[in-house]
Amino acid sequence: MTQVTERGTSLPAAPRAGARRRSPAAAACVAGGAVAAGLGLGFLAVLVIVLWISSPYPDSGPGGALHLAAGLWLLAHGTDLVRYETLSGVPAPVGLTPLLLVALPVLLMRRAARLGSAEEEDEEVLPAGAVFSAVLCGYLAVGALATVYAAGGPMPADPISAAWHVPLVAVLAALGGVWGARGRPLGPLPSWLPGGVRRAVVRPRYALALRAGAGGALVLLGGGALLVGASLAWHGAEVQTSFLSLTGVWSGRFAVLLLALALLPNATVWGAAYALGPGFALGADATATPLGFAGQPGLPRFPLLAALPPEGPGTPLTWAVAAVPVVAGLAVGWFAVRRAREVSYGETALTAALGAVVCGLVMTGLAAASAGPLGSRRLSHFGPVWWATGAAACAWTLLLAVPVAVAVHAWRNRPARGLAALDALSALDVDEVVDDRWHDSGVREVRWAAMRRAAGTLIPEIGAEPVPPAVVAVVAAAAPVARAPRAVTVVSGRGLDLTPILIAAKPVPLAEAVAPPVAPPLAPPVVGARVLARRKPPV
Repeated sequence: MTQVTERGTSLPAAPRAGARRRSPAAAACVAGGAVAAGLGLGFLAVLVIVLWISSPYPDSGPGGALHLAAGLWLLAHGTDLVRYETLSGVPAPVGLTPLLLVALPVLLMRRAARLGSAEEEDEEVLPAGAVFSAVLCGYLAVGALATVYAAGGPMPADPISAAWHVPLVAVLAALGGVWGARGRPLGPLPSWLPGGVRRAVVRPRYALALRAGAGGALVLLGGGALLVGASLAWHGAEVQTSFLSLTGVWSGRFAVLLLALALLPNATVWGAAYALGPGFALGADATATPLGFAGQPGLPRFPLLAALPPEGPGTPLTWAVAAVPVVAGLAVGWFAVRRAREVSYGETALTAALGAVVCGLVMTGLAAASAGPLGSRRLSHFGPVWWATGAAACAWTLLLAVPVAVAVHAWRNRPARGLAALDALSALDVDEVVDDRWHDSGVREVRWAAMRRAAGTLIPEIGAEPVPPAVVAVVAAAAPVARAPRAVTVVSGRGLDLTPILIAAKPVPLAEAVAPPVAPPLAPPVVGARVLARRKPPV
């Protein structure tokens, strides 16, 4: 205190209440979101520049290639691009998003949110809401700049479409990253939901319903991938001809191959929608379903489109695709069963029904994301109808999952074998029956003989009369009978030996012997002890 007053050192002033301290952790989260968006843009820019350099007919300079890369990055978020250079002169929208391209911004944004939520030593840990908001701000700032930059390219983005598609993808990816960094908690449902909904979907039930619905959706997608692969193999010649006829240079064929790989997830969803029954549209006037391929599709030349089913009514081969939703319904019913025996049949049926609803919602979202326009008029819609695909998935799984779940629950909780015989003996005295079985079956003798062989001769054989052990009496000094009994205290000495010794037992006559002779029991000797007599204390 004296040093402070003498040297005139001023104490640090208290921070004002209205001033806000800048958080380095929040700034790092904002930078992480911006870096995630920049990495996605950079990857697509490098890819487009390489294809532009290798192309023998570059139509525009490197500026046009960078504008196209920004447009492709926005297309990866579901944003519609507008193509102005058409034969009719009418602007044509391009909104068919390759789902494999969507994985790039989703993974980068999710990684940025996870890194922002990671807990490290000597660093500030922000709450989940702050991390989510900071990462989202950095990402959307770069997205807005990319939208403005892509407007000067050959395929600019629709501003209205970019205004809600980019934030939607960023929000979902950031939520997934923060949730994964926090350990994937499954807490109670939010309070703003109706009370009836929160009571119907309790925690164990909705966790199982999510697992069952996800399992059913994966089965549907696996079946769709199997259908696409089988169709590509069946129409191999047509696919090869279409691939080779698009371009004659290796850079162009490489670009077509990359586009086909990016559209394979879309084809998988289309195959699942085809197996469910609603099918998918191939323009405004054509639809492909298992019951038939009707209409006149205006299709561009592309390898994946060359593997479509033939036009005309359906055949038993196309009807056989109904096995895919059947297997999906069985999967939902199997995963919806809890292993606890106290769960009722109504609880199991309700969980299976919720799993079917989850499966329908997942397929609805995938169908909406995989469809879109490739132009105007006849090319205005390509892909499955989202509401029809979701309704069909929910109906198929609901129809099969509920009875399967109830049957699996009954099988897992069936009574064990032998309970029927025990129920038949319930009228009798079970204790007497068990005792009679124990004594009459010979089990007692077998177990006693095994124990005797393991213990040597220490355990007598069944049926032998127990031999009373010899008793070693220690007789004290004689005392008058008239006196009161004296208390005896045994005091052990230092050289006390407690090693057990064998004491000879009393011989048993041969006529009375029923069993082989038994070894004498063990008794500890008394060596080096003194017996002192003391009077009982007066009462």
